[in-house]
Amino acid sequence: MISSECMEKQTIRSFLADLKSLVKGIVLIANILPILSGFWLALYFTEVSFFDIWEKFLYMTIGGTLIMAGALILNNWYEVDLDKEMYRTQQRPTVTGNFSMKFVLILGITSSALGMVLLFFTTLEAAVYGFLGWFTYVVLYTFWSKRKYTLNTVIGSVSGAFTPLIGWATVTSAYHIIPIVLFIILFIWQIPHTFAIAIRRYEEYKAAKVPMLPVVYGFDITKRQSAVYIACLLPLPLFLTSLGTGFVVITSILNIAWLVLAIRGLFMEDHKKYANNMFYFSLSYLTIVFGMMIVITLPIFN
Repeated sequence: MISSECMEKQTIRSFLADLKSLVKGIVLIANILPILSGFWLALYFTEVSFFDIWEKFLYMTIGGTLIMAGALILNNWYEVDLDKEMYRTQQRPTVTGNFSMKFVLILGITSSALGMVLLFFTTLEAAVYGFLGWFTYVVLYTFWSKRKYTLNTVIGSVSGAFTPLIGWATVTSAYHIIPIVLFIILFIWQIPHTFAIAIRRYEEYKAAKVPMLPVVYGFDITKRQSAVYIACLLPLPLFLTSLGTGFVVITSILNIAWLVLAIRGLFMEDHKKYANNMFYFSLSYLTIVFGMMIVITLPIFN
């Protein structure tokens, strides 16, 4: 017989697994990294001590995580009918019924509201960026554009680009070349990354009738647009020379390598292989580039 203690542990594990699926765990983590990068870079350039504003750091980290989690939860709540049609989302608790739709809605609103309140304990500017990111993702992307336009990818990419601005504005005004360029990098990065996902999950998006670019216009035009967007990344490291020659060189090499990968993909007949190559490279790109930014700032603890 299974003991009550084992059953309780199994229930807790199941609940946590459902919660992770609801907040799209990997997506949430990918959004937290740029917030931290923006924060550490702002400390580095303003020479503000971390220990002088550690409380703001906590409010920023927790608040930013909650407001993003809230946006993702509301996305799942609204898109439950689409998730039923897509294999990769059929285990989400909104689809399986493990969480009631009322619970998910309340959780999404509560998480969003609490995150917004906590961001107000950092700076007004950081809170504004947090709200703009939330509003763009929930209202303009989820509620309005995703089911109607292929431009949903571009609109959704705007929301994620606000994250480094939140981190930087927690320390000082984001009216600075570095956070602005980081916004542009993240905006551009998300588009070929999302296109790769759309190609990988083409059949699922088609079944769910989501107007992703490859579904509406085909693979070839999606590949060409990806290459164009990646090419737009090439000059951006030149605006970040204050981060050091090493950063500029490594980021430039990554940009060129990604563009070469995209151009080679134009001639590939295996679209799934192309999409996998682009998807995994884009994840590595984000981790390396924004991870380097945090490493660069480590001397602030000396």
